[in-house]
Amino acid sequence: MTDQQTAQPKLEIRVIPTTPLQQNTSMIWSIETMEGVFVDPGGDIDKLMGAAEQFGVNIKQVWLTHGHMDHAGAAKAVKDITGAEIIGPHKDDQWLLDEIESSGARYGITDGQNVTPDRYLEDGDELELGGIKFGVAHCPGHTPGHVVIYNESGALAFVGDVLFRGSIGRTDFPRGNHQQLIDSITGKLWPLGKDIRFVPGHGPMSTFGQERTDNPFVADAVTGYQGAQKGEASEIDQRLAKRWS
Repeated sequence: MTDQQTAQPKLEIRVIPTTPLQQNTSMIWSIETMEGVFVDPGGDIDKLMGAAEQFGVNIKQVWLTHGHMDHAGAAKAVKDITGAEIIGPHKDDQWLLDEIESSGARYGITDGQNVTPDRYLEDGDELELGGIKFGVAHCPGHTPGHVVIYNESGALAFVGDVLFRGSIGRTDFPRGNHQQLIDSITGKLWPLGKDIRFVPGHGPMSTFGQERTDNPFVADAVTGYQGAQKGEASEIDQRLAKRWS
């Protein structure tokens, strides 16, 4: 097998906390094309565009996991500056995207803008960046239109406010549903495998395996989850995962 056949595209990622709520905006880009995306640009547009300029990234798309203002507040500003296409979340969150400005005002965040995506996402859709495919899982519960964006070969997921290190998303907001959220986590995320690392909407990264071990809300001992696995982290999986380090 030639080097050309075995060569794998590579992406880089930086997590950029934004807004007074310290929401994790992710900037991902191809090191070959230097084209990239923002995942959940919640605000602080100057900070985000400064990061893109620092690393020489040409932002082509915005991917939104859900419609809350701290995750989507700067999406329109990014599009206005770069022409980027706004993709996601699921259409069931458009009502939240229509309330970004009013909800932001309640937190003293005045730079958010209401937005309508160029394309909504559905369960099973695919996204692509630099030749690498990302899957989409509709994971309602925190919000009705929440999606999770993941790459299995790279062992990485962007879970928004579905799951956190040691916790889960709030369900006391309008149209939240606790049982629906638990079902989304155990039914859509856990089958992807224990080795998947995830960037949450707030706070530090973790792995699905860690949360299944000791998360007081969704650990296997709490939920009784015994679903089929796609395999533990094999030597090949571990090597692939290092591409995201």
